[in-house]
Amino acid sequence: MEFKQSLARRIVIAFVLLTALVAGSFAVGIVNIVHLIEERLITTELGGDLNRLLRMDNMDEWRTRPQMDQIFYFDGGKGDFALPDDVKGLSPGFHEVFREGRAFHAIVDRVDGRQYVLMQDQSGYEEREQVLFAVVLCGFIASLALSAILGWLVARHVMAPVVRLAGQVLHRDQLQTPAPPLAKDYAQDEVGQLAAAFDDSFGRLRNVLIRERLFTSDVSHELRTPLMVMASSCELLLENPSLDARGKAQIVRMARACEEMRVLVQTFLMLARTEHDNVKLSPQVTLSALADDLAAQWREPIENKGLTFIYESYAAQGEFYNAPFLRAVMGNLLRNAWHYTEHGHIRLVVSASGFSVEDSGAGIPEGQREVIFQPFVRASDQRRGEGLGLGLSLVQRICENQNWHVMLTSSDAGGCLFRVELADERPAIS
Repeated sequence: MEFKQSLARRIVIAFVLLTALVAGSFAVGIVNIVHLIEERLITTELGGDLNRLLRMDNMDEWRTRPQMDQIFYFDGGKGDFALPDDVKGLSPGFHEVFREGRAFHAIVDRVDGRQYVLMQDQSGYEEREQVLFAVVLCGFIASLALSAILGWLVARHVMAPVVRLAGQVLHRDQLQTPAPPLAKDYAQDEVGQLAAAFDDSFGRLRNVLIRERLFTSDVSHELRTPLMVMASSCELLLENPSLDARGKAQIVRMARACEEMRVLVQTFLMLARTEHDNVKLSPQVTLSALADDLAAQWREPIENKGLTFIYESYAAQGEFYNAPFLRAVMGNLLRNAWHYTEHGHIRLVVSASGFSVEDSGAGIPEGQREVIFQPFVRASDQRRGEGLGLGLSLVQRICENQNWHVMLTSSDAGGCLFRVELADERPAIS
């Protein structure tokens, strides 16, 4: 069963329910006991009075009358002693009789086939009962209020270390290497055991993050040298006058691929750094300038594939963005559109707040759009090619890092429409 209330509130509710059960049982018990005692006392009292009256009846004389608040009836009685219809059917024993809004206690006896009834006004008993019931009800309500207050105090005391531990766990510094252990601040109880478990988990996570950062940094660093060698070799080959146009075109493609790989390596290296100061020195570029550069770069391969490339720019020269990150996002979306579009067009539209990449390719089913940005996730459509499913994951990671927002919808041509909004509150040089 899933509870939506907080743990502290559940403790208070448990206190109140337990008190309601116990206090309610006592209240019901008190009421029943009062009724039982009242019935026995009145039965004894009225039974004694009735016996005295019956003894005088046997002597055929009435030397005393019933008490002022009592009424006596019997079979064959005359006048006020005549047996009324509302008590004729009563069986021997104690009864409660109601007349004209008033309640009476009645004791019934049958001697030699003759019925005798003695009734007594119970207004006084009713008033005392009402007072007793009011006291019981007030006590019940007061006990609930006190239990709620006590439960709140207990919950506050019990939950204080849990709340403090939750705050420490949520603190971002817990994954940093110099983060102090949590368990030393807590007693050796369940909360202390939980803190020790968090310390162990955080230690393992820190080790994993350190290994991941070192691997990414080392790989990115070591790839720079062969990429520089390849780029330099391409430059030297282009200076060879014996190359024909086809050879030069291939070398230009190699040089462009080297540059793309260099930017990708730099992007991975920057994503591996968590310190904000490390990315302040990254190159900056405006949205329109980068879009012009990528549009010129991708126009030829897109048109060589037989597609129509449409580039529309409505962005003015203004705010600067992280150049490697922005190039990786826009470049991956253009590459994704080029890779998965066989007929039709690819459109890049740049506005003041972001950009969009639209294609007329196979598209992505609506049920898969929420997971398509996860690593190694590809659409089930076989027309989507042989990619590994990492490009969109990289786009999502960069957008989350920079507080950008990427959205996927269907285009009018049946393909994909990716829209990237660059948040205004994002730091301009981050």
